[in-house]
Amino acid sequence: MEWTFNEAQLPETALAFWAHFTGPKVFTLDGKMGAGKTTLVKALCAAKGVEDATASPTFALINQYEYHNGQNHAHTIYHLDLYRLRDEDEAIAAGIEDTLYQPGAVCFVEWPGIITRLLPPDAVHLQLEVLPDQRRRLSVVRDAG
Repeated sequence: MEWTFNEAQLPETALAFWAHFTGPKVFTLDGKMGAGKTTLVKALCAAKGVEDATASPTFALINQYEYHNGQNHAHTIYHLDLYRLRDEDEAIAAGIEDTLYQPGAVCFVEWPGIITRLLPPDAVHLQLEVLPDQRRRLSVVRDAG
């Protein structure tokens, strides 16, 4: 499964993404620097109704957002950026493993390479790439369920 889009099509792409993926899940997001990973997560948060300002968690490592889906219960989206971490031990010390297994939460993990052993077995692996015409292609590399 894949979506190809330009910046103007990003909101509709985010809605199509959520139409396919429902419920809590961990998503890994690979792509080159500047591919638009954080921009994509911002659009996915907006499509869920996150009202807080979304930003890159490069220095904070983890950003947390809440949204409501027509009910009074708040749902959580975690956005992790592991670019600055050196290894799995540093990720564990930073609380990454605890975040990945938060009940009922959605997690987006940029630069997941150092934590592959920590990921839940049902994590969805996504690849974002820049096409020659500057559009983006978001591909599901592996969807374990």
